[in-house]
Amino acid sequence: MRGIRSQRAWTLKQMSEAAGIPVSTLSKVEHDRLTLTYDKLQQVSQRLQLRMSDLFAEEEEEQAPQVTGRRSIGTLETAARVETENYDYHYLCTDLRKKRMIPIVTRIRARSTSEFGELVKHQGEEFIYVIEGAIEVHSEFYDPVVIKAGESIYLDSTMGHAYIAAKGYEEATVLGVCSSADEGLINSLMSLRG
Repeated sequence: MRGIRSQRAWTLKQMSEAAGIPVSTLSKVEHDRLTLTYDKLQQVSQRLQLRMSDLFAEEEEEQAPQVTGRRSIGTLETAARVETENYDYHYLCTDLRKKRMIPIVTRIRARSTSEFGELVKHQGEEFIYVIEGAIEVHSEFYDPVVIKAGESIYLDSTMGHAYIAAKGYEEATVLGVCSSADEGLINSLMSLRG
């Protein structure tokens, strides 16, 4: 947040007015004493016309030299965490901007399609590898299929889909990698209700 404010040469008060977040809250966020909720992050992203991924990216060094390679090391402790009714997402390697792949460790809690709600869809493709438990994959064009720990599925994300914990499991943990040529993929993923 401080980097975004500095780029625009705004005071805390100007940032507060533009983002719709109180000055005291912004100050705490900038000093790592408070984290904004998903709804507030989405509000800031929309009001400042930024991609959601820009809010998680580390500040860029001024006049940093161009490099030919990119690298990021991600852990669950440093991941951007987003909780929804059905899933707990841990977005990994958020310091890299303009990624064409979005790695996510997800805890799946929904146990039925009625609990999950409408199927979700977004640009690109995705790969899901089950780490713990088992999931039942529902999709727009295929019969449901159960994927167990150690197994994976690759699918077209523009097809409606939902992941729920398979029968006999309270929850499941998966590694997902979503990919798209669309630079706004992270925004699409983070705004999904599911």
